[in-house]
Amino acid sequence: MARAIFLILDSVGCGGAPDAADFGDGGSNTLAHIAQACAAGKAEEGRSGPLRLPNLDALGLGAAIRLASGAKTPGLDAGEAGTYAAATEISRGKDTPSGHWELSGVPVPFDWHYFPDTQPAFPPDKIAEFIERANLPGILGDKHASGMPILHELGEEHIRTGKPICYTSADSVFQIAAHEEHFGLQRLYDICEIAADIFHPMRVGRIIARPFVGETADTFTRTLNRKDYAIEPPEPTLCDRVVGAGHQLLAVGKIGDIFAHRGISKLKKGKRDLELVDDLLAFMDEYRDGDLIFANLVEFDTLYGHPRDVSGYARALEAFDARLPEITSRLEKGDMLVISADHGNDPTWFGTEHTRERVPVLITGPDIAPRNIGVVNFADVGESIAAHLGMQPGKHGRSFL
Repeated sequence: MARAIFLILDSVGCGGAPDAADFGDGGSNTLAHIAQACAAGKAEEGRSGPLRLPNLDALGLGAAIRLASGAKTPGLDAGEAGTYAAATEISRGKDTPSGHWELSGVPVPFDWHYFPDTQPAFPPDKIAEFIERANLPGILGDKHASGMPILHELGEEHIRTGKPICYTSADSVFQIAAHEEHFGLQRLYDICEIAADIFHPMRVGRIIARPFVGETADTFTRTLNRKDYAIEPPEPTLCDRVVGAGHQLLAVGKIGDIFAHRGISKLKKGKRDLELVDDLLAFMDEYRDGDLIFANLVEFDTLYGHPRDVSGYARALEAFDARLPEITSRLEKGDMLVISADHGNDPTWFGTEHTRERVPVLITGPDIAPRNIGVVNFADVGESIAAHLGMQPGKHGRSFL
């Protein structure tokens, strides 16, 4: 029997990317900087003291960080424990689709379209087409912005005028925020589909629905009904290959959105990360020989990385670490668990965007012997999972098993 779990801790990078300076991220290191901040007493909100991740560290987390970047990792001192690697991305992006696709064996072969940091940010002819096709009175925003600040700025005007808030970031995204009740959640999804039809041909990676509630700037909150409309991967990914071989791809979290719901057998999409852990455990009750559970825990990125909340990020890591034994204790002979990340989002860094970093790769299972695998490519991770499941090699990576 051979089964696998691929668990992505969204944005939990470990520095050391050789091209980080090309992205303005030279020296960024999500995990090391969180550990250093905790050890220095600079992450004391809702927690205290050094970063405590005994279960992840026993799998090789601290060692993977040091392998990737040579950074000091106070509190993560389990040594050369576990089976671990550090992975380097070749796709020219530091975004969610690029990271997940390449980890699944398909580097992005084209350059994403990024909107300029100007006002307006979007092509006027495309916006005019969007307004006409979506039957809108206009749009608000049309600039680079972060999610909550732009709601505080424009949310009340949105309710008053019925104009959705459209904004972007350093990622290849067109984001649309609208009130779930005043504008309507289904209507928001409908106009996002129109936007996808307009902007995907430009190589804009994702259209993101950002619903919110509240009546005033002080009470606005984003809801958990976010939905991503992603471009389809250009080649068959690990997901497609598993399903094509007659097995199940059991997706948890936003995996379905990231892969445009291609190569997905079943999907569980709990509202919060710890609920997603429950979903993963439920899938472990039903996965069979040749099946892959593919999960993404997104809140490290969305709730703590982008807002640059070091304490919150540390709390989230510690909360996940406390639940990790629920997963590892249920691994049976022939099972393999791979824990990795898709990019960085250093909460000590400037700005609010992702950071270009290597990512840790932690591998465990009853048949997995501890070792230092070394530095690998993102695509090698997916190819190693494919090899474990007995599939033929793909085009872009090589198995390190």
